[in-house]
Amino acid sequence: MEPVTRNRRWEISAPELRTRYLRQPLPFCPGCGHGIFANAFLRAADAISLDLNRTVFVSGIGCGAWVPSPHFLADTLHVTHGRAIAFATGVKLTRPDLEVVVISGDGDLTTIGGNHLIHAARRNLPLKVFCLNNWLFGMTGGQVSATTPRGTLTATTPVGNPDRGFDLVRLMRGAGAPYVARWPVAKAAQMQRGIQNALREPSFAFVEILSTCPTQYGQVNRESLDDDAVSLAAALIAWQEENCIPRQRAGKDNSTAKIVIGEWREGDEP
Repeated sequence: MEPVTRNRRWEISAPELRTRYLRQPLPFCPGCGHGIFANAFLRAADAISLDLNRTVFVSGIGCGAWVPSPHFLADTLHVTHGRAIAFATGVKLTRPDLEVVVISGDGDLTTIGGNHLIHAARRNLPLKVFCLNNWLFGMTGGQVSATTPRGTLTATTPVGNPDRGFDLVRLMRGAGAPYVARWPVAKAAQMQRGIQNALREPSFAFVEILSTCPTQYGQVNRESLDDDAVSLAAALIAWQEENCIPRQRAGKDNSTAKIVIGEWREGDEP
């Protein structure tokens, strides 16, 4: 793999980014981390000269699914809830010459579509999968998802989620994915470099993006009723900064109460 280097492509301006890669403005709520990811993804695509004319984006239903469709200036498939991986598999089998990138949320990819995700990793399908994890179903009303942490308030767990959520890194590594990563939107520069590494992978790559959702998650789990959207967004970003730790600092067995971020490759210690 080529090392990530700083060059002119990192300096692309926001207006130039929009003109080159977007067909219309992004629609996300104020403070939503999905916009941070979209910006980082397009800068990463520019940095590695990803040919969008030979790239197909596939997404399901939910806030995360709106990142590529219909906003990226590329071919996109916006499909039924939970079936993004299934459709992406069909595209890759039919047109193996194309780069197939899946971008969707934790509700779509891991709750409704979890079985497809597990088997795509097990079969090492050459897909690039980005799961925007905001710990609930955002667009459909803030319901509990498969990644919602235990004790979290959601629209369907008003006294706290009684179940533990999936650790997506461990789930994907256990399913045999050769490349797995996790990045928070609070670490935008690291996330962008990680996206570049994932897009360069020749085999199956899964990246969990820890996103922020002040509209749903923040509203029901906020500590102060006086917080506005800007304050909630800032608090969620600050929480990520405080509670995410690079895997190099987490110990060999990643035994820490904090969320371990970074990259894992086939052959790494569990």
